[in-house]
Amino acid sequence: MRLVSQFGDGVFQASLAGAVLFNPERQSDAADIAGGFAVLLLPYSLIGPFAGVWLDRWSRQRILAWSGPVRAAATVITALAVYAGVHGVPLYTLALIALSLARFVLAALSAAQPRVVIASLLPTANAFGTTAGTAATTLGGVAAIVLRVGVGDDDHGYGVIGMSAIVIYLIAGRLAMRFGRAALGPDETERAARQTMAEVSRGLLDGARHVRARPAAFDGLAAIGAIRLCHGITTVCTVLLYRNYFESRGVFRAGLSGLAQIVVATALGGAVAALITPRAVRRIGLDRWPVVLIASSAVVQLTLILPYRIELLPLAFVLTSVSSQGVKICVDTIVQRDIDDEFRGRVFSYYDALFNIALVVAAVLVSLVLPADGRAPGAVYAVAGVYMATSFWYSATTRRAQLLA
Repeated sequence: MRLVSQFGDGVFQASLAGAVLFNPERQSDAADIAGGFAVLLLPYSLIGPFAGVWLDRWSRQRILAWSGPVRAAATVITALAVYAGVHGVPLYTLALIALSLARFVLAALSAAQPRVVIASLLPTANAFGTTAGTAATTLGGVAAIVLRVGVGDDDHGYGVIGMSAIVIYLIAGRLAMRFGRAALGPDETERAARQTMAEVSRGLLDGARHVRARPAAFDGLAAIGAIRLCHGITTVCTVLLYRNYFESRGVFRAGLSGLAQIVVATALGGAVAALITPRAVRRIGLDRWPVVLIASSAVVQLTLILPYRIELLPLAFVLTSVSSQGVKICVDTIVQRDIDDEFRGRVFSYYDALFNIALVVAAVLVSLVLPADGRAPGAVYAVAGVYMATSFWYSATTRRAQLLA
């Protein structure tokens, strides 16, 4: 179901990009990019943890099954708006609803995974799921580009492309019906619709206390937050570099074509992380491998990004993606291992919110100090310092936890 759903996401997101929704190539400066990230990511980040309570109250199988027709309906409305040439706040609002549903579905799938995968295979399953999901989204985007040849690249054409995702979402929802109603958890369900907002809020706080009492999961999430902050700073710098600083040199292109190369490099790094992380975890441990990966990101910042050469940036993003995806695979496994099933939906919703909020905070921070061309050596040194400090901190806290165990 994950692969079909994320293939549909690739098609749908490509239609939105074509409609000039949050297109970094058309942003004028870092402040505009930060504003786009905030509008795109913050709304669901604020309500997502509350929605996570429902993942621990309702049958996750039923949520995933109903997500198909619900997402199809949201896609119909959004695609019709694109077709009609709607822009600005109305289209942003519709797009946010559709994209929020996508993140809610991914949180449900992550929470349900330990119910269908044995514990010893969770690192491998997370590695495969992350990589295959990213590949499916990329293929969906490619399919949308191919479809554009036949339908055109105006609002009408992108509206038609968005409509094509409807069938894919319906198929994904149908696939969820192959599981039994209780197969994906939680163990005990209740009528969440009858709960008051106060009861939902108490459930949210219970989930926060639960993860705080699990040091390995809590520390992993904290490390992910620091990495995402660094990733956000690097992302905004890179967009501006390709837009305003770099010039094309041979096969290495500036502008949107260059950013496409960065996307491919990032996907390649994710695939490498999926291949090497399960074996590395078995050899050196679920706690030590992230330490190595985070420290390597600091080295990449200083050796491949700081020279500001267009030939080095794709390699830098391959290696950074290996690091970030490898750490995410490990933290996903730790959360699935240590968090009780009745709280897992909420914790993965916190996880998603943490990812998004850290990215927005990073974008806002750099918008205040970043030059228009994105060349900021001080920011590179700062990011490298945060990576190295996070690596030392995570090593110390995991070592202390092992001594106390």
